[in-house]
Amino acid sequence: MSALALPVKRLVAQTRAEVGMTLRRGESLLLTIAIPVILLVFLSKIHLVPTAISRSVSFLAPGILALAIMGTALVNLSIATGFERGYGVLKRLGATPLGRPSLLGAKIAAVLVVEILQTIVLVGVALAIGWRPSAGGAGVAVVAALLATAGFGGLGLFLAGLLRAEVNLAAANGLWLLLLLVSGMVSPLTRLPKWLEDVAKVFPAAALAQALHDALDPVRFGVPGWAWLALVLWAVVAPTAAILTFRWE
Repeated sequence: MSALALPVKRLVAQTRAEVGMTLRRGESLLLTIAIPVILLVFLSKIHLVPTAISRSVSFLAPGILALAIMGTALVNLSIATGFERGYGVLKRLGATPLGRPSLLGAKIAAVLVVEILQTIVLVGVALAIGWRPSAGGAGVAVVAALLATAGFGGLGLFLAGLLRAEVNLAAANGLWLLLLLVSGMVSPLTRLPKWLEDVAKVFPAAALAQALHDALDPVRFGVPGWAWLALVLWAVVAPTAAILTFRWE
């Protein structure tokens, strides 16, 4: 076996293990799939969302996709990694032939796999209840999602590497809820007070929601520059902060 093939085999095996552990955890499935699907169907059918769009699913579907990405890349990754660090699992795995870079690489790859599964489920449900997205914006949506995943993942690892597992659990869930409320994912960003709208635009949640809304809505044209700027900055700053501060034990 070549010098490259063995590390790749280890990375694939660890990625498979990470995905399997995620899908076996009931709380992970609740956060990453069940809650987004429930919100999408419930809010679409009872029309609670204050939006001028004639079919609320047209507004909600991109926002719920953004919510699912945030749940997986930020909350799920942060909580799982935090408890693994607290129990000493990361320290032991990092000392194996797998190595620390491959371990983190497997976690990132597992996040992407779970996001693909989420997207398949959510898009299928949204199409079934009447969503008709713009196919031409799919590429833009994928780029925005990847940038946001880097930003959310970096932020999640930053929290997991600094805080005790129990504190990190509360912090990650609290941050998820806060960002949900000021992101424009389930209610238009313009419904917020102007000052709060401007603050929200600094964070990756609002930027991702805006990018997905604009990319996938047939009547919108172009993602605004502030959304791309926020996504790129968080994709660089958050992982860098995680790398500089992460503690393995």
